[in-house]
Parts: sequence; structure tokens; C-alpha cells
Amino acid sequence: MDNEKIVRAPYEVSAPRYSVAHHMVTTAFEMPGFEIKQNLGVVRGIVVRSRNLFVNIGAAFQSMVGGNITPWTKLCEQTRADAFDIMIQHATELGANAIIGARYDTTELSAGVTEVLAYGTAVIAEPTDQGGYRS
Repeated sequence: MDNEKIVRAPYEVSAPRYSVAHHMVTTAFEMPGFEIKQNLGVVRGIVVRSRNLFVNIGAAFQSMVGGNITPWTKLCEQTRADAFDIMIQHATELGANAIIGARYDTTELSAGVTEVLAYGTAVIAEPTDQGGYRS
């Protein structure tokens, strides 16, 4: 397989499918080195999490001595990462290769239950003549 040459058609067989890499997500509304060719609309990733009993017990002990409450920090970080990944999946399903204007929002639905929303605008971005990412 190492020595096999991949033969590609000399013409476009089907429309290109894009996917969104993490470095192609920005809070800005433009991407230096890229031109926004198409706006595909708002994409979102929603995660609803509750704190579990064991995390609450560990956090209660840590809050007595002060400082960073690492069990809750880890829970928040994991929840944001999950919402971010769902947003990227949504954009990829729409055929985007980038997300601009990315934001997070959070809402407490009930005691100990929180919704984290990652959202942005899915776009198709193409490198400009000046080059793109790390050119």
C-alpha cells in the first residue's frame, strides 16, 4: 500500500465536502488570509449537565480551604468542550470549513442543572492570494 499511487480524476467528480478544523473557529467576524465565500447560517452545540453527588462532595471540601474548585472547573471545561465539538459537527454537516463569531452562553435550568451553548456562523472560507493559515 505504501508504494501504491493514488489516481485522481482530472476533473471534479462531486462537490467538495468541507470539515471544520479547530483552528478554523474564531470569535472574530473575519479570518486573516481567508475570504468568506458563503454564509451557511447559525450553528450551535448544546449540552445540559448536572453536577453529580461525588463532584459536589469533593467541591464542598475544597471550598472550605478556598482556591480553585477543581472538580467543578473540570466539569465546566468538559461541558464547554463537548458543546464546542457539537457545534463543529453541526457546521461540518452543513458543509462548512470554518466558524466565525463563535460564542458561549450558559443558563441555569434548575438547581445544579446548567445548559451550555456554543454558537457561531458556519461559513465556507477560501485562502486569499496572500496565503492562508501558516502559509
